[in-house]
Amino acid sequence: MYVRIRPQPFPVSEPAKPARRSLALLALRHTATLFLALLCVVPAVLHAQISPAVADQFRQASEAMRTGNLEEAAKGFAAVTKASPTFAEAYLNLGLVFEEQGRHEDAITNLQKALGLKPRLRGASLFLGLAYFHLGQLQPAVAAIQKEVAAYPKDPQAWMWLGIVRLAQEKPDQAAEALDKAAVLAPDNIDILYHRGRAHLLVSNSSYRKMFEVDPHSWRVHQIMAQANAEADRHLDAITEYQAAIKLAPTQPGLHEELGSEYRNLGKTQEAEDAFIRELEIDPSNVLAKYKLGVITVEQGDGAKGKQLIDEALRQKANLLHADYNLGRAEMLLGNNAAAAQHLERATSAPGSDPDVIQQAWYQLGIVYRRLRRTEDAQKAMATFQKLKDEQAESAQKALKRYEVQQNPNLAESPSAVATPEPNP
Repeated sequence: MYVRIRPQPFPVSEPAKPARRSLALLALRHTATLFLALLCVVPAVLHAQISPAVADQFRQASEAMRTGNLEEAAKGFAAVTKASPTFAEAYLNLGLVFEEQGRHEDAITNLQKALGLKPRLRGASLFLGLAYFHLGQLQPAVAAIQKEVAAYPKDPQAWMWLGIVRLAQEKPDQAAEALDKAAVLAPDNIDILYHRGRAHLLVSNSSYRKMFEVDPHSWRVHQIMAQANAEADRHLDAITEYQAAIKLAPTQPGLHEELGSEYRNLGKTQEAEDAFIRELEIDPSNVLAKYKLGVITVEQGDGAKGKQLIDEALRQKANLLHADYNLGRAEMLLGNNAAAAQHLERATSAPGSDPDVIQQAWYQLGIVYRRLRRTEDAQKAMATFQKLKDEQAESAQKALKRYEVQQNPNLAESPSAVATPEPNP
């Protein structure tokens, strides 16, 4: 059973391989959009090609299609094609109706007729490809959709569908290429982003499998294992893998910096510092190693050296995360309170900042304001810090309660979990 065509978004569920049902739902949104676009151009086309009576019949069929009355729409468009056999748009809409009804063979016949009359009729090649796709005829589907993208290279939906069909062909490299183009044209389209991510994931998995086949003992394999462990917050395992990679490739740029980051995640400051220093001996241009070493140096109380390292890193790469906060701390150590205030003020509203860093920026800002004798600003900064701290604690408490209820649903029904009204005064 197919969902009726309506100009509204539809949810998409995605199993390991594209299910025809879910992909058909995804197509409905574009079908409805294209259909409404066709309605906008119908008047000029009708006056030029068909009689007023047939034009009225076309409008009635279009309205039936818009409201989801597919049987009535099919009869109407069929009558229009019989009365005006050179009217390409009628064949296109009849093909769309048949596609919605699951009559893919009939859809193909009519879409081909539309293209025979107007080879560049927008949407016809795309929906011809979708009809072939629903029949499992993947190569004809690719050929049809490629004609659509060639004629309309700025249509993100056409590129998306080319990528989806390539995924069905188990050609993730070509799928990723098509979906990358779709993402450039429609960067906020959730469906495109999903399929693009899936394609690149398949490409990555294929590359990693090939790595293991070629040389399972390569330092690159240990690096990939380390990165996977780091992503899963298994920092001890990540350190072990990085150490194994370094043993095989002791002067490979980047490995010591990644190892230092894992030590830092575990609070092993000295080991992290040693790793960053070694990285800079191997690769003096490693920005992250220089920046992270500067942050550690500031935390150890050396404002001058820390500021120097952070400034050098920023000259190589601007907008390093939390740079204003760390520079603010360095300036505080050096007694440059006015400069510290400027950095910390920016840190409180820096995009992408960690909430803990923003919270601490307000606290440090309160201290700096007191040193600058800006008493009222200092009080406001400390009040903001306390507010953020309380909100964080409340949020953590709620998250803990939700977790406890998930683990033991009976807690939700216990008397302590039920709110009771306060007595009237």
